[in-house]
Order: sequence, then structure tokens, then C-alpha cells
Amino acid sequence: MHLKFQNFLQQEKKMEKKKPYLAVILVQCIYAGMFLVSKAAFDGGMNNFIFVFYRQAAATVLLIPLALLFEWRTAPPLSLGTFCKIFMLSLIGITLSLDINGVALVYTSATLAAATTNCLPVITFFIAVLLRMEALRLKTIAGLAKLVGILICLAGALTLAFYKGPHFKLFCLHHLFGHHHSPTLPSPTSSVGEAWIKGCLLMLLSNTCWGLWLVLQGLVLKNYHSKLLFTALQCLLSTFQSFAIAIGLERDPYQWRLGWNLRLLAVAYCGIVVTGVTYYLQAWVIEAKGPVFLAMSTPLNLIFTIFCSAVLLCQFITAGSLLGGVLLIAGLYSVLWGKTKEQRMMDDENCLPAHHVDKGCTELKVVGAS
Repeated sequence: MHLKFQNFLQQEKKMEKKKPYLAVILVQCIYAGMFLVSKAAFDGGMNNFIFVFYRQAAATVLLIPLALLFEWRTAPPLSLGTFCKIFMLSLIGITLSLDINGVALVYTSATLAAATTNCLPVITFFIAVLLRMEALRLKTIAGLAKLVGILICLAGALTLAFYKGPHFKLFCLHHLFGHHHSPTLPSPTSSVGEAWIKGCLLMLLSNTCWGLWLVLQGLVLKNYHSKLLFTALQCLLSTFQSFAIAIGLERDPYQWRLGWNLRLLAVAYCGIVVTGVTYYLQAWVIEAKGPVFLAMSTPLNLIFTIFCSAVLLCQFITAGSLLGGVLLIAGLYSVLWGKTKEQRMMDDENCLPAHHVDKGCTELKVVGAS
């Protein structure tokens, strides 16, 4: 009986270690669905700024009651300084990031936008290094693996953006939204235009805001542990911010109408599932594993999107997308391997037997504790 109980505890520990990995996979699957429905809504003529407001409002309506019900009594006091930090996080990482990303899509293609989003791990990594939240030890194998993984991810994103190659077509079940778009990728000549350059710069700015949001969330969560209330407050503040931007840029009443159509589906999915569920999961993963771990899972979003676009939207798959996807996955696991190896080395150092710990190490531990 005692042996069975020990085996049960060991299985529980293994599942606890796997939860962050399962969480990031679920997050990226949800983001892939967001790409499909939001792209269809924009193609149908929906204004991007109004779309961001509606999705944030839907998420707020979902999260505020849940946060008040489950975490209001146990939540730490919200100081003015913490509130201002959350306000700026909402403005930079949610409102401005989503609005700028929507504008960038006007100047670039969806494929190019998805490819440049995979530069997010590079941006997040350097921001984390600058803020000393992530270490880059080039003299160790783990540090080199992380650096090589980042470079491979960047090479994969560039391959997806600039190389097409032969075209393939998977088995198409049914076009999800009943209308077809051009399955081809932008031609290389479009990359020299002013609109393309402007779109790339805006997309880079959007990803920078997103990466900064991922990193700074970890700092705020150290002092404010209520993740659900933290997420709900960000959505509430972003709703007011995005409404101010949308009402200032779009005054046509027709654009604000939502009927029983694809617009409502896109708003409900992105507001309730994407903003409501994934933001909470992301906050949990950041607290458990750190911001770079979450950012390194973003290539999975592109892989899922490519597959779903081919099967549900009947779009072609190119050799460039397959090659870029392989590079992104290789880079992802290289960085994750490096982070796992570093974590094991730190655990081994903290768990050394007493006769292996020298005086200098003991003194460092005492100073750290004091």
C-alpha cells in the first residue's frame, strides 16, 4: 500500500512538470484559431480598432465576475503604484500591440505577419537579458544552445518570409468561411515597396510591445499574486483604452454593428477564449517558467496555422513554409534544452551533500539568505 502511494506521488510530480508544456501548446492552438477567425473578419470589412475593443470588452465581461468570485477576498491590496504598472502593461502589451499589429496587416500579407511574429522570442530574450531576468552564459553548453536556438528561430522566420519554393496542397475538407482567397504568397518584388517596409516596421514595433509585456508581467506578478484578478484588470483597462482609440478613429455607426455573423463569432472567440483563457494561462506560465519559456513556444502557433489554413481554408503549403517550420521547431527545442540543462545544474548546486559544500559556498548562501 505504501509503495502504491509513493508511485502515485511520483506520477503527480511528473504531471506537475509537464503542465507548463501542455499549457503553452494549448495557448498556441488557441492563437492559431484566432488567426483563422480574425483574418476572415478583417476580410469581411470589420475595422481592426473596433475589433480590438469588442474582444477586450467580451473578455472583461467574462473575467471580472470570475475574479471577484474567486480571488477578491484573498487578493493582495492594490496600491497606486501597482495599478499604474498594470495600466501601462495593458496599454503597451495589449492595446497598442493589437492595434499596431492590425494596421501592419494592411501593408503586409498574413503569411509575412505570421512569420515576423516568430521574431518575438528573439525580442523577448534580449529584453530579458537587458533587465537581468535571463542569463546568457556563452562559456557553457546550455548558454550556447540557447543562443543557437534563437538564431535558428530567426532563420526559420526569415525563410518563411522570403522563400517560397515548390507548392503543395493537402487534403482540403471544406473551406471554413465559404469564400476563397489567393493561396499564393507575396512575390519577392513586393518586399522593395514602401508599404512593405512600413508594414514590417510596424510589425516589429508590435512584437516589441508584446515582448516587453511578457517580460514586465513577471516583475509585477512577484508583488501581485492574484493572476485571475490581474488578468481581469488588464482586460478592463485595455477595454477603456481601445475604446478611446477606436471612437477617435472610426465614427461610422455601421462599423460598430454586430449581428449574428462572422464578426460576432470572431469577437466572441477572441474575447472569451483568446483574451480570457490564454492571458490567464500565459500569466501562470510566466510565473512558473519565466517569460522566455512562453515566448519560445510562439513558433508552434505558425505551424498550427499553416496546417489549419491548408486543410480548412484550402491554401497551398510551400516548401519554404515547411523548411521554416522545421527550423522554428529545432530552434525552439534547442532553447528549451538549454534552459532545462541550466535549471538542472542550479538544482544540483542547491542540493549538494554537506561534505561537498565548501566554506565559500556556505558563506555565499548565508549572505544570500540575510
